[in-house]
Amino acid sequence: MGWVDFEVRTRRRAELVDITERVAEAVARSGIAEGTCHVFVPHTTAGVTINEGADPDVAADIESHMTELVPKEAAYEHAEGNSDSHIKTVLVGPSCTAPVRDGKLALGTWQAIFLCEWDGPRTRRVEVAVSRV
Repeated sequence: MGWVDFEVRTRRRAELVDITERVAEAVARSGIAEGTCHVFVPHTTAGVTINEGADPDVAADIESHMTELVPKEAAYEHAEGNSDSHIKTVLVGPSCTAPVRDGKLALGTWQAIFLCEWDGPRTRRVEVAVSRV
């Protein structure tokens, strides 16, 4: 199994950052030809997802609609000012998995892997594990 981690510096409070190239580099360095790639972020206010990467408007729509769905100001019990970020992370999740074929990340034509920042700007850690099947 190959294991790589890297950091991503986000720039805004809510932001989807395309990390596909960095994940693909981790897959290539692993030397694993056939398997799975698991991407995980060890944070409670950031997540990771696979979605369309060809049109940046999709990421912008996700950011804006998540903000509408879970507003920053609401009647939250958790009073640190980032309660909405925790809920958004629950909706997105902290991990995703994609196949590895012929030593490469095997995403769909339009797919990309995104770090979903909900409480930035911050430095986030991304952990990538590549396993044989």
